[in-house]
Amino acid sequence: MGGTKDALRDGARHTGTDRRGAVVAALMLTMALAALDATIVSTAVPQIVGDLGGFSVFSWLFSGYLLAVTVSLPVYGKLSDVFGRKPVLVAGAALFLLGSLLCAAAWNMGALIAFRVVQGLGGGALQGTVQTLAADLYPLEERPRIQARLSTVWAVSAVAGPGLGGVLAAYADWRWIFLVNLPVGAVALWLVVRHLHEPRRPAPGTRTRVDWAGALAVFACGGVLLTALVQGGVAWPWLSAPSLALFGTGLALVAVVVVVERRAAQPVIPGWVWRRRTIAAVNLALGALGLLMVAPSVFLPTYAQSVLGLAPVAAGFVLSVWTLSWPLSAALSQHVYRRIGFRNTALLGIGAAALILLAFPFLPYPGSVWQPVLLMLLLGAALGLFQLPLIVGVQATVGWSERGTATASVLFCRQTGQTVGAALFGAVANGVLAARLGGAGDLDAVTRALDSGGTAPEATRRAIADAVHAVYLGASCAAALAFLVLLFVAPRTFPVLTDDAR
Repeated sequence: MGGTKDALRDGARHTGTDRRGAVVAALMLTMALAALDATIVSTAVPQIVGDLGGFSVFSWLFSGYLLAVTVSLPVYGKLSDVFGRKPVLVAGAALFLLGSLLCAAAWNMGALIAFRVVQGLGGGALQGTVQTLAADLYPLEERPRIQARLSTVWAVSAVAGPGLGGVLAAYADWRWIFLVNLPVGAVALWLVVRHLHEPRRPAPGTRTRVDWAGALAVFACGGVLLTALVQGGVAWPWLSAPSLALFGTGLALVAVVVVVERRAAQPVIPGWVWRRRTIAAVNLALGALGLLMVAPSVFLPTYAQSVLGLAPVAAGFVLSVWTLSWPLSAALSQHVYRRIGFRNTALLGIGAAALILLAFPFLPYPGSVWQPVLLMLLLGAALGLFQLPLIVGVQATVGWSERGTATASVLFCRQTGQTVGAALFGAVANGVLAARLGGAGDLDAVTRALDSGGTAPEATRRAIADAVHAVYLGASCAAALAFLVLLFVAPRTFPVLTDDAR
């Protein structure tokens, strides 16, 4: 851990701004745009469908946005290393705001989905570039402070987003959930343009060429494979012709990406992202994090409503409590990893998370509300110890010219893990539910019945409990996988750069 301690003493001085506080405020506002979007739209779906129609495809309001964010992350990461963070952040925020304005003007569901994709293309720049700038602005010893602030933005958005979306949809118009982005984004853009001044970097010896062919190949490959995962088992059976065709096309495009990137002088996804043990291990570990996060974020609200008998608002509270302990634990994690190192701190966090997830299937039926609430508080604390040290650790192992690519790499893997987890655990839950109910219905049908004011019968309640327990068991296996990856793949001590700013 000597390298980390040296870096903590000799960490880079912040550069690139005359008023760091103003830039941090801009980063928090920018992150709020992306964070709120994840929760505010869902509560307005009934009003949107009632106005525009298109109930059969409304899920693409979320899937289209998620696909665009995920496939664009590595591209923006590379562009920020080539052209700097500021132009990428400004362009991404402007694209996100343009998408928001277009969404507010949408005339049918097809147009709204297309404009959500535009929003997502901007959102990919927001998520990756904000995290990279946080590392640029703060030396290693101070990064938990800014990361905790960014985590708090997500926490507040998780709690406030559904309420704000419901109020706007009920008392104003659903289009306002997109229009409110405009003043917030305008202030963030003004702060970035006015106060963020990146230092001049040494000119490269040769003219930098952007790997546009690689970017297009990554977009196509990611879009096809993620579409197959999102729609498989929902729009068509897993073994149907559309599903097999998409997976086959996706695998062929994987080969295209490998060939194009090997030939590129400045590849969008460079080989060193996977050749360096530290980054490869963190990529895999955060992919497992995305996988396990699906269990509480997707399935716990249904469990709280159907098994515990809570109203939707109360069920949302059961889920949101982990957003209270997560940022607090992340902020305090520096006191742990400064003593025992990045890897050991992450091992401690994910080991605790595996045990907490494993405890969920042993909750009594139907149980009391405080039991899942306590587990969610503990899970948030465990994951705060796990995620932040890995992100800070990876950023500390690379210089400025590689930091955007490395940061986008780990965020891309986490997003991809969430997509895979939604498909995998959805199949698990529906399989258990069908087995318990004799093949009648699936979890989506039960959720729709609950949303429309129905009450699940006793047999269905027990079936849902068994299905969610199976999902949590799978999530604990994902946590165990992350633990093993860190234990056997990650180096004991991260190779931290002493000059963290270059």
